Amino acid sequence: MVAQTEVSSLGGAAPGWKTALPDWERRIRERLSLIPKLPLFDAVAQKALRIFKRLRVPDIMGTPTYGAACEEWVFDLVRVVFGSYDPATKRRMIREFFLLVPKKNGKSSIAAAIMVTAIIMNERPEAELLLIAPTKTIASISFKQAKGIIRHDAELTKLFHLQDHLKKITHRISLAEIVIKAADTDAITGGKATFTLIDETHEFATKSKAADVFTEVRGALAARPDGFLMQITTQSKSPPAGVFKAELEKARAVRDGKLDLPVLAVLYELPLKMAKDGGWKDPATWPMVNPNLGVSVDPAYLADELTAKEKDGAAALALLASQHFNVEIGAALMGKWIGSRHWPKAGDDKLTLDRLIERSEVAVVGVDGGGLDDLLGIAVLGRDRASKEWLHWGHAWAHTEVLETRKEIAPRLMDFAEAGDLTILEPDDPRGDVVGVADYAEQVFTANLLPASGAVGLDPFGISAIVDELALRGIGNDRLKAIGQGAQLSPAIWGLERKLKDGTFRHGARPMMDWVLGNAKSEQRGSAVIITKAASGKAKIDPLIAALNAFMLMRLNPVAAVASLSIPADYEVA
Repeated sequence: MVAQTEVSSLGGAAPGWKTALPDWERRIRERLSLIPKLPLFDAVAQKALRIFKRLRVPDIMGTPTYGAACEEWVFDLVRVVFGSYDPATKRRMIREFFLLVPKKNGKSSIAAAIMVTAIIMNERPEAELLLIAPTKTIASISFKQAKGIIRHDAELTKLFHLQDHLKKITHRISLAEIVIKAADTDAITGGKATFTLIDETHEFATKSKAADVFTEVRGALAARPDGFLMQITTQSKSPPAGVFKAELEKARAVRDGKLDLPVLAVLYELPLKMAKDGGWKDPATWPMVNPNLGVSVDPAYLADELTAKEKDGAAALALLASQHFNVEIGAALMGKWIGSRHWPKAGDDKLTLDRLIERSEVAVVGVDGGGLDDLLGIAVLGRDRASKEWLHWGHAWAHTEVLETRKEIAPRLMDFAEAGDLTILEPDDPRGDVVGVADYAEQVFTANLLPASGAVGLDPFGISAIVDELALRGIGNDRLKAIGQGAQLSPAIWGLERKLKDGTFRHGARPMMDWVLGNAKSEQRGSAVIITKAASGKAKIDPLIAALNAFMLMRLNPVAAVASLSIPADYEVA
């Protein structure tokens, strides 16, 4: 017969230690605990809680104890982190913890106190405890907090050796060490940590080697069944990407019962139906996601910030929503361009290129891209035979130079590649993007959907190689049209805004385009409006410009060069 602790090692949570919380939405609304009932090892849990509660909060006036300063949700978390350790078998029944909670709810302070508690509770000689932050600044905050906790307790001051210059705290008896590391400056390798706490996971989305950090940390747990990995973070300031997106999706899957792992996810976020359309602005929802509301989070401050940010515009409002209410940023919350507000409701996840071709009576192609450190984007825009809706499909290509010169968006681009929206070209395939554009254009051409002229819209300063490749596929210069950029795209920008709002423009609800729309910043130039790459900084908008190029062609009401087929009897508008 396999023992309970052995079962967990075979995969999934051990019997009795399932952490799914299928009724989390009700619990959020009723402000109940987000931690399921578990068979904790009570003696260990209570000992850890006593230690945690007696520690002093160094950055609050009067330096109260954590027991006096914290709310019950914090104590619940401490109980389960340490109470999941079986002192008989020296194994931890829950190996990972993921806490998503808004700013000002004491994240860094809680993180530091948990690590100090862990080093006191630790039984492994010379154990390493890592407190990892994405930047040196955040790491310094965490170290200062841990150091302050120790200095405000006479017994702990004797027990620990503080080394400011090394950002290290050493237990004088066990020789266990708390080591503070910043992912942007320190090498995180070796896989020796018994306990690891990662602060602000969302910031790792911009770190090109973030996945390697998580691999190292998890590798250490394989040889240290007494250890744990804990992540404490707010929502991302931009659409989740890279390692943060992966970790958040895994945490949600465990919480929802879709994934069985020895992981506990405590996510203070509103149900989607409550968060969307600005539902998070209702003060009645604030205590649901801010467990410290009225303690370290001032409701009057939140109300004032909401008033101010609504005047500042969509981008400022999105930042407030993500950081103080854990609302995940998407195109509707992020962009300053008004069209981005209406983009999400126009999505149809069944609208692939094949489906677009099947539904359309005519289609045009838009292309946009820059140099090797840019994206090359294509957009196919079709007109539905029956409904006359305009149907959009897009794709993009990136050379490896983009991943090197734009490291902050490299993890996001890798996500889009995995989703099938982006092709990252191999170093030995310098023409892959040119060939790819021609392949897709040829697919539309052979379906007899391209008009005789004005079929493919290109930047006047476009890549001549694309023109040559299209000609090889039978798409000659008579079908190409140079599309003026900048202010000359104003009709497309205004037109797309209107069609998105009135529901006559549909797209494939793809993550890359959601991100691109979020990057779109519009500027008024006299009587015109422009969306430029300069205004969007390093965040890419090429696939959107490609769509605008296609829009400029479709607005001329083209017809296919070859008469379209009759509508099949079983045809239905999606």
